[in-house]
Amino acid sequence: MIRKLLLAALMLGGATPALAQNGPPPSPYAPLQDHPTCTRDQLKAATTAYVEAQRTGDISKLPLDPKVHFLTNMKTVERGDGLWNTALPIANAMSFHDDKRCKTFTEIIVNQGSKPYVIGTRLYMHDGKVIRVDSIVTKPGDWLFNANAFLKYTKQENWEPLHRYQRTAPAEMIRGANAYLDGFADKFTDPPWGVPCARLEGGAYTNRNNSPTASCEAGMPAGVLYITHRDYLIDEEMGVINVFCRFGGREEAPDSHTFRYIDGKFRLIHTLTPIPGPQANDDGSMAGGAADPNA
Repeated sequence: MIRKLLLAALMLGGATPALAQNGPPPSPYAPLQDHPTCTRDQLKAATTAYVEAQRTGDISKLPLDPKVHFLTNMKTVERGDGLWNTALPIANAMSFHDDKRCKTFTEIIVNQGSKPYVIGTRLYMHDGKVIRVDSIVTKPGDWLFNANAFLKYTKQENWEPLHRYQRTAPAEMIRGANAYLDGFADKFTDPPWGVPCARLEGGAYTNRNNSPTASCEAGMPAGVLYITHRDYLIDEEMGVINVFCRFGGREEAPDSHTFRYIDGKFRLIHTLTPIPGPQANDDGSMAGGAADPNA
């Protein structure tokens, strides 16, 4: 299964699971803002500018704070060293906005040009300025990567804004996401599984057959690995919670999980994990003999 392969990849480095007694430690990657100073319109303008900046390779298109902090795969980088300085032929981009926490998340797919990428970028804002640009960049060789499959299935999915009666309370969205992530260490958690539900993991897809009874529970672990440093972003209008986190507390194992809720249940899950691993095929199956939950 996908998650067993991930565990094996992480454990090859000799790490042991980092179990927490009272939940995950506070994330060092999120600025603490007691009084958010942003609007949804400001956040939307920032993500529009970010997509254009990535398309042209010109990060100056963003309203950057003079002391803006840049990160790639959860490591600090200089402004001139990030992929945002490279013009990319973007095939698809979608963004989510959290005006409570003053954060945005944009998922960008690049399947043409010299190298394919799937990128998940957070922007953190304060007083109308971007104070942090935080990108998770996945590319060939990373966990189950396949930009063609990621594009194919993303465009088949429904990411339209929800009717207000379909929305899920933010506290329940956090509870459900935590239950899913806690399932890596404790198989008796209770994630809000919806039916149908599909998980797009790097490029591997769990519902290639478009089954009306598909569940995102397929391929979940037996309970052996704790996920730490969880940093939440919630877009209530879109029914989305995005979580930046780390597998097993390891510094070199960053991850992004995006959950789409409809009527209180998971319906879509996207994951980006920039660690070496098996690859996915263009049809969303897994290459190299990896176990396939959709087989």
